[in-house]
Amino acid sequence: MFRPLSIFIGTRYTRAKRRNRFVSFISMTSMIGLALGVLAMIVVLSVMNGFQREMSSRILGMVPHATIVGVNPIDDWQPVAAAAMKNPEVTAAVPFTEMEGMLSYKGTMQPIQVSGVDPALEGKVSIVAQHIVQGRLDALKPGEFGVVIGEITARRFRLNVGDKITLIVPEVSNAPGGITPRMQRLNVVGVFKVGAELDGSMALIHVADAAQMQHWEPNQVQSVRLAVKDLYAAPKVSSDIAGGLGTAYKADDWTHTQGSLFSAMKMEKTMIGLLLLMIVAVAAFNIIATLIMVVNDKGADIAILRTIGATPRQIMAIFMVQGTVIGVVGTLIGGVLGVIAALNVSELVGWVERVSGQHIFSSDVYFVSNLPSELQGGDVLLICSAGFVLSFLATVYPAWRAAKIEPAHALRYS
Repeated sequence: MFRPLSIFIGTRYTRAKRRNRFVSFISMTSMIGLALGVLAMIVVLSVMNGFQREMSSRILGMVPHATIVGVNPIDDWQPVAAAAMKNPEVTAAVPFTEMEGMLSYKGTMQPIQVSGVDPALEGKVSIVAQHIVQGRLDALKPGEFGVVIGEITARRFRLNVGDKITLIVPEVSNAPGGITPRMQRLNVVGVFKVGAELDGSMALIHVADAAQMQHWEPNQVQSVRLAVKDLYAAPKVSSDIAGGLGTAYKADDWTHTQGSLFSAMKMEKTMIGLLLLMIVAVAAFNIIATLIMVVNDKGADIAILRTIGATPRQIMAIFMVQGTVIGVVGTLIGGVLGVIAALNVSELVGWVERVSGQHIFSSDVYFVSNLPSELQGGDVLLICSAGFVLSFLATVYPAWRAAKIEPAHALRYS
């Protein structure tokens, strides 16, 4: 089969046994280093994707995706929910009231964000019912002032189901300061644990109890909480719905409360990806040293090729082909091994824990008890493409040096 001269000789140099064993060793280490760099990038970025997925499912499974907030307390939330459900992106709409205050127990206090919810409907928009470790969510009854607290709060105050705790919320008044504290005794009816900071900063009460604490009518709520299909579409979806309801309503969404966290996670992934790319770059540019030694070793061969009519461009292409083959093979090996490792890293960590008897990810310390991994095709394609490009760029200078060799000079000293 016909093959261009440059490809034929370049691949032949790659396959042939060189007289200089050290050159072969450097070529092999370049390939292995490139493969390990690609493997490390794929595994680390997949693990970071897994952590981001866990954080998204846990935190955004607890906080509202979006809310339609009334300028005044909403007397009848069902029409607002019905209007929201007409948007195809909305999957559920439930009543919601939010307050900020302080929890007090035996002289110890901590800030808390209290959400007024309807236990019968909360499962449509939240994962809290799936993470109750003590008590029950449906134990929240109107008029009984029950509360479901997070596991960190319960541990900090040493609370269990049946204990009582005081909630202090600010209340606007005619007092000289304009605000006076209002205290409400709450009964602990449940404890949830989602494995995130929300375990220490969030509590749930019945929406009717929240209305009573705000001096509203029992059926009045602050807002309607929405669950949407695409989290990143929540700002547009909520603003469209609020705009259609008129000036009496405004929109809010998760990007205002949790956006900085996920922006930081995205930046962290980008920076770690760039640092790992340096490993790939070092391995790729080892190809420069390999090819320079190959050029020195093949000086006589280059001179002979030039004397029989090979052009400098063909000589340059020969060594670019050889270096590119090393890079492509190393990148492909690293890509395949990286995909296999990323798909099985959770099982591998579990096996290490079983063999060593040590828990690498203890649920008492970390919010996950295993090492999550989510392999994304876009990451694999980007990493392999970077490996290919860096490998190709690493061949340019040694190939250019080979093309500049003078035949007479090379043959004289060969």
